[in-house]
Amino acid sequence: MKYNGYLIDLDGTIYLGKKPIPAGKRFVERLQKKAIPFMFVTNNTTKSPTTVQQRLANEFDIHVEKETIYTASLATIDFMKDDANGNKVYVVGEAGLIDLILEAGFIWEEKNPDYVVVGLDSQVTYEQLTVATLAIQKGAKFIGTNPDKNLPNERGLVPGAGALISLVETATQTKPIFIGKPEAIIMQKALEHLGGTKEEVLMVGDNYETDICSGINNGIDTLLVLTGFTPKVAVPTLPKAPTFVIDSLDDWKFDK
Repeated sequence: MKYNGYLIDLDGTIYLGKKPIPAGKRFVERLQKKAIPFMFVTNNTTKSPTTVQQRLANEFDIHVEKETIYTASLATIDFMKDDANGNKVYVVGEAGLIDLILEAGFIWEEKNPDYVVVGLDSQVTYEQLTVATLAIQKGAKFIGTNPDKNLPNERGLVPGAGALISLVETATQTKPIFIGKPEAIIMQKALEHLGGTKEEVLMVGDNYETDICSGINNGIDTLLVLTGFTPKVAVPTLPKAPTFVIDSLDDWKFDK
């Protein structure tokens, strides 16, 4: 079938850490030329949509509108607004998460927050994790931005947000509410922003556990590209096969 919209992962799909994936740039440009709507859906909370937009342009020569970028940070904010459990929050994360949450009207609180949000923080300290743990033990709602255990970059598979979240889960014996892929929360919101239905959209990504499962779990067709997290040797043993598997985004034909 022909898809009328695309939800696309970034790291491992369009680029790999600081390394470009040339087929990723060409894929985006083909979408733009054909005027097919698309949205980048990323679990990366360390950068704001504006920063992601600038990085795509400056580092990879990919030029898109800021509105085409939907991060787990934005999905976390949308969830907390819908949840309406209060406006006090403590966050373990980087500027791309913290700044957006505060700009959205939430108030920083360390001792008795309504929410504790844990995302990726490459400079995290034991004290930050302690504050988060104690607040959750007092009753704060525990939100994990995304479950990624690892991130693919030019060095290999480095620890992801899920690794930090697992530490806090162990310390609190409390399961988090996950926002990012493969959860329904981020996918539903991304579809709303894109303006498409599940039946006419294709989810594109390199990570079976997050990108592809986000489609499988939510009734969206999937395209696994073997340029990042999930290796080709793993494909035959995947629990449920993606709709499509390709070695490179150059191999994709838009009239499928």
